[in-house]
Amino acid sequence: MAKSPGLFDLRIPPAPPVRWLIGASAVGMIFALWFAATFGKIPEQRWISPVILPSPVEVGRSFGPLWYDRGLLDSIIATLRRVLAGFGLAIAVGVPLGIVAGSWRVLEAAVMPVALFARNIPVAALIPLTILWFGIEETQKVMFIFIACAPFVYSDSVHAITSVPDRYVETATTLGATRWQVMRKVLVPLAMPDIYKSLRSLFGLAFGYIMLAELINAEHGLGYLLSTSQRRGMSEHIILILIVIGALAYGIDRFLGWVQRGLFPYREDAD
Repeated sequence: MAKSPGLFDLRIPPAPPVRWLIGASAVGMIFALWFAATFGKIPEQRWISPVILPSPVEVGRSFGPLWYDRGLLDSIIATLRRVLAGFGLAIAVGVPLGIVAGSWRVLEAAVMPVALFARNIPVAALIPLTILWFGIEETQKVMFIFIACAPFVYSDSVHAITSVPDRYVETATTLGATRWQVMRKVLVPLAMPDIYKSLRSLFGLAFGYIMLAELINAEHGLGYLLSTSQRRGMSEHIILILIVIGALAYGIDRFLGWVQRGLFPYREDAD
């Protein structure tokens, strides 16, 4: 009789209800430890000083001032607008170029040194470059996301195209398909699930990058709020903004995963 899989078997994922329960338990444990480490009415009674780590209650109470007095909603909208504009531009340029380069490898060989160079530039080094080229207004922030993400979008698109098994290309060629038909009707449809999955991951990368750009001459934005909270010593706002960023990133990823399941229901990795 075959042995049923256990929770700790290698590479065997738990059932969805068990997975959710484990995740919720881990989050609950983190909050319980946080509460225990910051319990006490006066700072001397706590394991960790409120200057370093405020309690969950103090963080929760700070939501009102952060929302009403410091414009949390405006900052969320500003950050999402910048990320969507810059990452959308990276998709518009990187995906088509990656598809063409993956289909015609001579072009991929020509672009590869530039793409490799761009991918290995420290992202913080792009800040002075984009300021020099685009100033310190909104264009700089959008182009920073574009320049930082486009090489990764391009490279992942090339990889998705080149990973399509040769047997599909050979079958289409045998049936009389031209090069353009092979690319449009074979390579692109088969590679698109992997391209989308890559874009889903890279969007999280772009969401992290924007925090750097918003340190420069920003009136709104989550990165701007983090910077001003640090300068004012408002540790409870720092923690709360980080929670908001994590919740936004998680919600966006879940939405993109839902879209992925709708677009590619035959793929089992659209979790």
